[in-house]
Amino acid sequence: MTDQGKPPILKTGTTTVGLVTGDAVILGADRKATMGYQVASKETKKILQLDDHLAFTMAGLAGDGQALDRYMKAEVNLYRFREEKRITVKAAAHLLSNLLYYRRFYPYYVQLILGGYDTKPQLFTLDAAGSVQDETEYTATGSGSPYAYGVLENDYKKGLTTEQGKQLVAKAIVAATKRDIASGGRGIDVVVITKHGVTQLSENEISALMK
Repeated sequence: MTDQGKPPILKTGTTTVGLVTGDAVILGADRKATMGYQVASKETKKILQLDDHLAFTMAGLAGDGQALDRYMKAEVNLYRFREEKRITVKAAAHLLSNLLYYRRFYPYYVQLILGGYDTKPQLFTLDAAGSVQDETEYTATGSGSPYAYGVLENDYKKGLTTEQGKQLVAKAIVAATKRDIASGGRGIDVVVITKHGVTQLSENEISALMK
């Protein structure tokens, strides 16, 4: 906390994107991790799978994002054990929102995009204070998000196919890495979530999208 009793400004050096199509949620992220002006890693994984229908992206402090990943995986597994069914995407979003809200005075310094599929593709954005937004088209977080939004707002159209969605997510992240010094790394990651589960695109598939 600062002397004025306010939390420090959240610096989120990264670019993450989420997008909804008719039958899928697509998540994407760059791979660069920074410590001030130092590049700490060029191969950081910023898309974390919580269950076979659920994943989230993280921007912000890597340790906080990884701690939330461990907590949420435990809660999701506990829910499945107790209820004998998967947690819904909306319930997972609100569980995560509650956790962030309760820690708002000593927060997890993160911005998150949660995506999943139960009865339909769903996408949510969450901030460090626990605010949760239901996204019906697309969203982006991190320092590169203004550049990603420029591409998304220009190219996103209703009725986008999943293949077109994958290409748009890749295009948005690549655009951000060219303009934002805190985004980049060795390639990008793209995850597709459908009624069939969570699929991480291979390096060859991602390379094809970036051409």
